[in-house]
Amino acid sequence: MHPRFPRPRVRIRENVNEAIRAREVRAVFPDGAVEIMPTQQAIRRAKELGLDLILVAPTAEPPVAKAMDYGQWQYEQKKKQQEAKKKQHVIQVKELKFRPNTDDHDYDFKLKHAIRFLTEGNRVKALVQFRGREIAHADLGKNLLMRLAKDLEQYGAIEGQPRLEGRFAHIIITPVKKEGKKEKPAEPKPSAPSPVKPDAAQG
Repeated sequence: MHPRFPRPRVRIRENVNEAIRAREVRAVFPDGAVEIMPTQQAIRRAKELGLDLILVAPTAEPPVAKAMDYGQWQYEQKKKQQEAKKKQHVIQVKELKFRPNTDDHDYDFKLKHAIRFLTEGNRVKALVQFRGREIAHADLGKNLLMRLAKDLEQYGAIEGQPRLEGRFAHIIITPVKKEGKKEKPAEPKPSAPSPVKPDAAQG
């Protein structure tokens, strides 16, 4: 007994020629002629021109079908999808980590990164990590986050207040939509650092 192999799937071209289920269509031909006619008649006319009948507006009443080259139609559809994809911007959440005793140099470096992320249309999640006894001074981390939010208020808006979860305090900053021509981001002017308690860096 010969083993039975599954038949290879034949890809059916949907909404093209005989796959069109509507009884009649509003057929559009290359010469500009538009006519409501039985689907089979429209298919025959399209094939006489060496073309396919493609359903381009299936929800219209009656459905609109166009006589054109199927390969060309596929190319145009693919091009439209690629253009639409280019216009779409996938919003990402960019994470920046700080320590409660982060120095000004490191703060300024990460501030510039945050500005770039926001101007690119992404959200920023800023985290302050506490180690050892630093958790006793969680207010220092929250103050740092609020300082960051203030320095970024031109570029983004804070979502709620800083939240403390375990050994992390964090905030989410969402980019601000600006109308008109985009301008090059100005160099950030950091706010004055919050005073650090002497024992905050000990862990």
